[in-house]
Parts: sequence; structure tokens; C-alpha cells
Amino acid sequence: MNKVLAFGEILLRLSPEMKGSWIRNAGIPAFIGGAELNVATALANWQVPVAYCSAMPENALTLEIDQYLREKKIDTSPIQYTGERIGIYMLPQGADLKNSGVIYDRAHSSFSGLKPGEIDWDKVLDGVSWFHFSAISPALNEDAALVCLEALKAASAKGVFISVDLNFRAKLWKYGKKPVEVMPELVQYCDLVMGNIWAANTLLGIDIDENVAVNKADKERYLQHSLETSEAIIAKFPKCKIVANTFRFDAFESGILYYTTLYKDGQLTISEEFTTEKVIDKVGSGDCFMGGLIYGLYHNHPSDEVINFAAAAAFGKLNEYGDATSQTIEDVEQLLTIG
Repeated sequence: MNKVLAFGEILLRLSPEMKGSWIRNAGIPAFIGGAELNVATALANWQVPVAYCSAMPENALTLEIDQYLREKKIDTSPIQYTGERIGIYMLPQGADLKNSGVIYDRAHSSFSGLKPGEIDWDKVLDGVSWFHFSAISPALNEDAALVCLEALKAASAKGVFISVDLNFRAKLWKYGKKPVEVMPELVQYCDLVMGNIWAANTLLGIDIDENVAVNKADKERYLQHSLETSEAIIAKFPKCKIVANTFRFDAFESGILYYTTLYKDGQLTISEEFTTEKVIDKVGSGDCFMGGLIYGLYHNHPSDEVINFAAAAAFGKLNEYGDATSQTIEDVEQLLTIG
């Protein structure tokens, strides 16, 4: 079967326990992650053939990372060994990527130093039927955005299905261009766009109702907005066939209310609604959702099965510590049975 190829920056995540514990204990938990690698890991768990293209220096530690990924059944042959450092981000325990808790240390990393013309995309895309990237990569610098564009043109020319996650990280867009000045040129090549109504507004310029607040769970209003956003994306980007939106709200004291939608063939399909009173780790939930979408669509499952599996996988990830999921297909299906 043809492979899914995920492209993005491999990252080392450090999660110190605050109030000085990380200093006193002389230890910080470390995880191997990055949005696109998290997607690849989920797909490998679910027996979808997957490859991962990134860049990192060649040294004893990165060779161990490569071995670790290969043990997870991820094809690492597209990884480019170049530059001098791997990107790092620090996220104190209990913090969220979407708030001010994250500290990035990614400048001058091997991936952010990539230039157009350095990757042999014809070779990397050999045997690939699906290409996935996210809005995090073009947020790094102008060259990274151009490398993404180069990849998308090559994949499109080969007839490869292309998906994008509209991840928005405000702290990364620092090189003089707004997301809406960069992302539309990339999204024009995409067959599947995943994100939410707020990201579609910020990254693609899709209109949003100014009266829609982030933390007020007026579900019917959000579902209607999801439909309108999906239709607007498809109208603006004719190559796009499928749009998925997620809705994640804080609930209880430390819990989550979560549901998602899938727009395909002119129909909006709504997932089951999930709630939990406690969350272990919010990182990677959206990546797990993306992986679930790819899994279902790769196997040509009906829309209701696709969106429910993806939503359940994302919800399950909220109760796993670390960047990537270790859930099996059976684990996800069990959540649907319980749900």
C-alpha cells in the first residue's frame, strides 16, 4: 500500500515540574514530538504505512531518536541530516501550548535552516499517496514557508492527496509576515483542511462572526459556523474537498468538552460529544485527531465513522502524558463504545 508522508520539524519537548522542583531534583522529563511526527506515530500505531520527513543533525543522540522512530514502524529514510541542532520547546507540567506557558528554542535548528532545493522531493515522494504538513512549519521563517511550497507543488504534480492542519502558534510568526499573507498560497494545493473556525479566520482570512466567543459552548451556533466556514474554505480553495473542524472548551474545573465536524460531499457530519472532568496532557490531541482523519479516509470509511474515530482518538489522547499517542485501534473503538 502507498505511504502517508508527514513533513515537519522534529522537536525535543522538555516538561519541567515548576516551583523549582526540576532544579532540586536535577531532572526534566523529555519527549520526542512535533505536530507532524505525532500524526505519523498515531498512524503507525494503526498500521497505516507512514514515513516522516524532517531535519536534524547527525550525532549519537539523534541516531537514537531515529532508531526509536523506526522501532515504532515509522519510515525515517526521508529525514535530512543537516545543521547543528534539534529544535526544543519547554512546556511546564500542567501548561497548555495555546497559552503563554510554552517557551520555544527553535531558532537556527536544522529544520528551520532548510532552504529550497535541498530536499529531493521526487525521491522523498516516491511511493507516497498522501502528504501531510501543518501551519507550524511556514510559521518559522520565509525559507521554511518556501520549502513547504516546494513540497506541495511536487506532491500536487504527482497527484498526491494533501492535508494541512491549521495549527496557529502566535509566538512563531515573527519574521515580518502575517499568517494570512503566507498560508493561502500553500492551502491552494490542499485536498483536506483541518482546524477550527478561529484558525481559518487568522490563517486564511475566512470570515468569522465577531459575536462568537471561544469559551461559550453554544453548540448549535458553532455547528452552523462550522458549516459556513467549511463552505467558505471550499469556495476559496477549489482543490479542497474536505474540511474538518474541532471544538474544545474548558469544562468543570480542569476538564474538557469536545466535539468535531467533517464537511465532505456537501454534507456536514457531527461527531459524538465527549466530556471529561480531568485532563492529563492537552499536547498532541489535535495531532491525534488529524491522524484519525487520515486513518479513516485512507481506508475509505464512511464520514460518520471517520469523524467519530478521529474525535475519540483525540479525546483519548487527553489522558496520555507526552506528545504522541500510544492508543491502538481497539483503544479508540472502546472509547466510542463507552461514549
